[in-house]
Order: sequence, then C-alpha cells, then structure tokens
Amino acid sequence: MQFSIRPVGHELDAALQHKIDNKTKPLGSLGQLERIALKVGRIQNTLSPRFTQPHMLIFAGDHGAAKAGISAYPQDVSWQMVENYLRGGAGANVFSRLNGMAMVVIDAGVAHDFGERDGLIDAKIAPRGTRNYLVEPAMTREQCATALARGAGFAREAIARGCNVMGLGEKGIGNTGSASLITHLLTETPLAECVGRGTGLDDAGLAHKRALMQQAIDRAQLPPDADVMAILTEFGGFEIVMMVGAYLAAAEAGITLLGDGVIATSALLAAARIEPRVLDYVVFCHKSAEAGHAVQLRALDADPLLDLGMRLGEGTGAMVAYPILCAALAFMNEMASFESAGVSKSVR
Repeated sequence: MQFSIRPVGHELDAALQHKIDNKTKPLGSLGQLERIALKVGRIQNTLSPRFTQPHMLIFAGDHGAAKAGISAYPQDVSWQMVENYLRGGAGANVFSRLNGMAMVVIDAGVAHDFGERDGLIDAKIAPRGTRNYLVEPAMTREQCATALARGAGFAREAIARGCNVMGLGEKGIGNTGSASLITHLLTETPLAECVGRGTGLDDAGLAHKRALMQQAIDRAQLPPDADVMAILTEFGGFEIVMMVGAYLAAAEAGITLLGDGVIATSALLAAARIEPRVLDYVVFCHKSAEAGHAVQLRALDADPLLDLGMRLGEGTGAMVAYPILCAALAFMNEMASFESAGVSKSVR
C-alpha cells in the first residue's frame, strides 16, 4: 500500500512567528505553547489554526506470545478491558469524555467473540490474534498488508467525519513485547534497553521477558537490512500494524497527530520508516515511564510535552496533553496583539 505525504509547508512561517511574537506578552514567554501553535499553523497552513472533531482510535489485539509469561497479566485482560471501554469505565473513556474526544474502539484481533456490539468495530484479522512469534512469524505478509490497509481506512473514516486532530491508542496484553522487538530492530539499540516491565513485571519477570525477546530475535534471524513489513510480519501485533496504517493515512490527509506512549511510538517508528514525512504531523505528547520509550524518543529526536510517569497506554498520555494543544491554539486565536490592545512593546 502506497502513501503520499506532502511536506509541511513553511510559506507562512514568518507570518505565523510574527503573529505569535506580537501577542501581548514578552517574546517566547509562552514557551512550548508557541512551538505548538507554530507547528499546527504549519500543518493546517493557516494563521488561525483550529481543531475540529478530535478523535481517539483505540485498536485492540491479542498476541500469541503472551501466554509465555511476557506480561504480569493474563491474556483475558485484553477482552475484559474492551468490555470496560464499551461500558465507559476505562481511563481512556474518562479522558476522552473530559476533552470532548470521540473514542472509537476497534477489534483488530482480540481472542474473544464479542458478537455484534454497539460501540465496537469488528475488524479482526485473525480470530485468536497473532501467532506466537517465539516459534514462528506473528502473521503472514498478507495479514500484515490487510491490517495496514484497515488501519488507514479507519483514520480516513474519522477524517471524513470532520476530524483534523487524532490520537491513536491500543490494548493488548503482551504488546510491549512486540513494541520492544520493533524498537530494537528499527533503532539498532541493544535489546535490553528496549524491554521494560510492561504491565508491572518484577525483576525476575523482567529477566524472563528479556530472555524470551532474545529467543524471538534468534528464531527470526532477520537480515540487518530487513524491511519494515518483514519486521512487522515477524513481531507485530494486528493492533500495532493498524496503527501504522492509521498514522500514514492521517498524515497523508494533512491532520495533526497526537503521539502517545511506547506501543503507539513503535507503530510511529515503523510508519516513519515507510514514509519519513509522517513525523512532520506529530506532536509528541508525553514521555512514558516504560523503558523503551526513551529509546524511541531519542531515535525520533522528539521532545514530548509531558513527563508524568504515565505508562498506561490506551492513548491516555495523548489525551491528558490535548488541552495543552488547545491552549496553544486559544492564545494564537484569542490573545490580543500589542497593536489591538494599545499596549507598548519592549524597547529592547
């Protein structure tokens, strides 16, 4: 599947910076808010950027390797948390309601039969999730391509509803393992630095998880120049691959993307390998406490807005940061200029 992402334009940079600098404040005194306003103004190619119909797409999927002990929680928690989303009781629900964000829950391959449910999109690639990447590839190349296309389709559907700012979240017991492997291979960082405690493993559990991740790398024997689709086929989750497609389609449409934690950023790393310009459309919202996220942020030269010690996933870091982006656009559009307010400018 091909994506064509246009470069973010810089034609308005001087005008945007002039507007920012001439608000009734000392130069640079709104810090990162000014950087956000400039970036979103570039993305939207306007001096008056606004967000419309914010969406959070949450992709859920299970991993065949989860039953080998790479998580502190049983695999059933994946489907149980989807039920929690549908009842409105998860952290993602709380923050999406708080911020007026539409939350879309997508079953990419949870090992559970939900039946037809209001509020849940059935997009299963395989009914039991991915295969166990410790002993065989997680998915076929065809399944990987299908997941990529479906993720792109969901992003385009949200954009067709008027969305111009989007976050991506996930749920899937064991998906920090997939994220660690993808991060290791795409950044060439030592595997141990990419593997964290996930849902809360103790020291013994972390050592066991690292050993299993090394087993997966040894099993696959990927060449150093393996393409991103090969990496995703070997180690991805269906939810992660759908996120890759959603990132690419959203950037192709020219909307603002909210970067989240370690799972979402593993998908973003893969998307950037396919089309580097995707990063021009991302505001990195928070730094996760999960070990591999620091590796990812360093590789992407990203400076996230928040560092609150969060590691929940589900898009929650992006949603907590979203009001900061709204504040940036509010000052840009509503704060008086020196001229309009009749306030004297600095003489130095």
